[in-house]
Amino acid sequence: MKITILEKKIEAVKRMRLLRLYEPAIKEFERDNVVHYSEAYGILYWLSNNPEWLKIVNDFEKKHNALVYHAELSYLEFGTCLSFLYVSDHKSEWKRDTADLRQGYCFSYVKNLDDDYCSEFGTIAIKSLNGGIKRVG
Repeated sequence: MKITILEKKIEAVKRMRLLRLYEPAIKEFERDNVVHYSEAYGILYWLSNNPEWLKIVNDFEKKHNALVYHAELSYLEFGTCLSFLYVSDHKSEWKRDTADLRQGYCFSYVKNLDDDYCSEFGTIAIKSLNGGIKRVG
C-alpha cells in the first residue's frame, strides 16, 4: 500500500516535535516543505543553502519513496556524513521508529559526502540540542 505524502508529512511533524526541534523550523517544514539540517551543537541551517545536498536528498526521496524531514551533518574519521531522518513508505515501521526516537536512536540513511561507497542505511544515536540534533553515535 502506497502512503501519501500528506500522511508522511503528518508523521514527520510528530517526529520533529518528539525530537524537540525548533518550532519555527517545524512550521517551515509544515507550510513550505523546508528541510533543515543540524551541525555541530544542534545549530540549524536550511538544506536549500547547499543545492548539491538538496539534490542528493531529493534523489534519495524519489528512489526510496521516502520523506526526509531533517538531516544532521557530522565530520567523522571516515568522512563528512549527512544523515537523513526520514519517514518511509512502510507504515508498519512507524511505531518502532517512534519508539527508537524516544530512546535516542534513529534509523537513517547516512550519505558519506567524501566517499559514496561508504554511504549506508543504519541506526545512529542522536540527542536533541539547541533546537536541532547532534549525532552521538
